[in-house]
Amino acid sequence: MKETKGFRLRDIIIIIIITSIITSLTTGVIVYNQNRLTKNITFQDLSKDTDLKEFLKVYASLIEDYYENVDKKAMLESAIEAMFNYLGEDYSTYMSQEETNSLADQLKGEYKGLGIQLNRSTKAIEGFVEGGAAKESGLMIGDIIIKVDDKEINSTDEINEIVEKTKEGTKLNITVNRNEEILSFDVENKKILIPAIAYVLMENNIGYLKMEQFSNTLSEQVEFALKDMEQNGMKSLIIDLRDNTGGYLKEAKDIASMFLEKGKTIYSLEEKNGNTVFKDETNEKRDYKIVILMNESSASASEVLIAALKESYGAITVGTRSYGKGKVQQTRNLEDGSMVKYTSAKWLTPNGECIDGFGIKPDYEIEKEMNSSFDEQLEKAIELAEGE
Repeated sequence: MKETKGFRLRDIIIIIIITSIITSLTTGVIVYNQNRLTKNITFQDLSKDTDLKEFLKVYASLIEDYYENVDKKAMLESAIEAMFNYLGEDYSTYMSQEETNSLADQLKGEYKGLGIQLNRSTKAIEGFVEGGAAKESGLMIGDIIIKVDDKEINSTDEINEIVEKTKEGTKLNITVNRNEEILSFDVENKKILIPAIAYVLMENNIGYLKMEQFSNTLSEQVEFALKDMEQNGMKSLIIDLRDNTGGYLKEAKDIASMFLEKGKTIYSLEEKNGNTVFKDETNEKRDYKIVILMNESSASASEVLIAALKESYGAITVGTRSYGKGKVQQTRNLEDGSMVKYTSAKWLTPNGECIDGFGIKPDYEIEKEMNSSFDEQLEKAIELAEGE
């Protein structure tokens, strides 16, 4: 029997589905964000993309005709992962909702709370967190929490749940048992910074500042530490960035701006469509000697700060060659809570060098002996900070 030319019913259904999807996307998004997906691409642009139409045809066919039920969410996650596998680059990746939440918590740098450390089994206060309101409220170590806002408390998890649901800035009434005496205190539920630094003013007025991670609150903590040490007579500074693997680029820029003279280059970005130079735009600056400690785990935002202070400030570097991550990533959150992270540019030092794969060589290359209590790198940094 001669086959009749034309479309089969299934083909017509697929075309209708694809057309409906594209039409609903291109009309609906005009209302939301003016039909724009990114700076240069709209849904309407994608509706004309023949390759994407082929993808949608396959997607529609599998949803419609595959012999078993298809988990659309899982299938699309696999498709997204495949796109990043195609790029073949370590820094560009798809992150699940759990991974996204974990990274956000890690870099947030703050949390809402009362500033109390509790024994999980007894609900007794074991300590206070700096920056929390509990320390100055009248509560004491050993107090056993029995009520929060007149609600009987049976576990520390219940306390955490109440704190989480209460708006920041609200005062909670905490009732405690103190040696069989029942007492109540009002404690503000406030923002508490997660410590990302350690600092101390050493002999000869040398400041030591260790930065753990470029979290969202690092610059705020660094500014406090600098002013505290400066008010107590600091004349030179050692910045310890060993084992600091990076974080937010903005924090590195903000910290560099605390030291550099206005107009000095911090870094530049080499993007697909050209280069952008980022300079210090603040009136804040410092002029004391800075020595930076670094090692092979100093990476990303750490390297941005090292390069900025080394090349635009004149800081001295001590330790071993840094990791060599010279690329910058953007993130895009997806509606299901997951996230995609992809490289959007290379960053260049103030002198215009790309350190990706090479790292930054220190002025004084000194290996630190494993399992040794003596810190040769720090001792050299102190010697340099003391010198004229």
